[in-house]
Amino acid sequence: MGACPHTELGGMTDPTEGGHGLGTIVVKIGGSTLGSGDTTPEDLVELQNRGVRAVVVHGGGKVITEWMGKQGVRPRFVRGLRFTDQSGLDIVVAVLTGLVNKNLVVSLGALGARTIGISGVDGSMLQAVVKDPELGLVGSVVSVNTQPIEAVLNAGCIPVIAPVAVQQVDGHRPGSSMLNVNADTAAGEIAAAIHAERLIFLTDVAGVLDSSHRLIPRLTERQARGLMRSKIIDGGMVPKLEACLTALKGNCATHIVDGRRPGALVDALFGQASGTRIG
Repeated sequence: MGACPHTELGGMTDPTEGGHGLGTIVVKIGGSTLGSGDTTPEDLVELQNRGVRAVVVHGGGKVITEWMGKQGVRPRFVRGLRFTDQSGLDIVVAVLTGLVNKNLVVSLGALGARTIGISGVDGSMLQAVVKDPELGLVGSVVSVNTQPIEAVLNAGCIPVIAPVAVQQVDGHRPGSSMLNVNADTAAGEIAAAIHAERLIFLTDVAGVLDSSHRLIPRLTERQARGLMRSKIIDGGMVPKLEACLTALKGNCATHIVDGRRPGALVDALFGQASGTRIG
């Protein structure tokens, strides 16, 4: 991890300083693109050097599936979300908060980035309730504590967040159990809570595709909901679109782009438009 400069409490820097007028952004890195030779780590370093305040939320589905296989656990998905029982949750927590999170922090630090790896349970950042009994121990986020995120940002570092939540009890307080949270869902909730200016999903596809597999460059909220209702969009793209719609409530611009393309993240912010913009 790159060392973070000391920052006095309350000494938040201007989020637009050095960032070409750009406020805080949230970047969701898909587990399917991690380690695929993309330039996302280099892009994040460049953005940090430009003064952009970036928050990273990462997945890790591919690595989780590999470790489940090693433990003899067969993955099962319901409507694009991973079914999670207690044995599966143990693997999810270990892989996401440990292996994937720290490998990403180390990779960014080796390039000179100043980062701190945390998870949604740190500071009870993400509180959730069981989303659907059919999904098992999968959470629906009901509360986001932004203080841990702001503390890391104010220290001049990139928060690298693993999407695990504290299970809320009695409707208002964190309990002692954890829930698996879809990384796309977590990114949307975090973007809305911190009033991010941009939410960018880096995926392993060109963007949202229509029924003829052609890229849709722009979707309104109404069009996005229609595509999901008609099942033209299904599987793993559904939680991404739902997360974009969540972020839109806070006037956050959202994009789904191909994270395998060199410079995809920087281009999404400062270069040629690519992928799909929602809203």
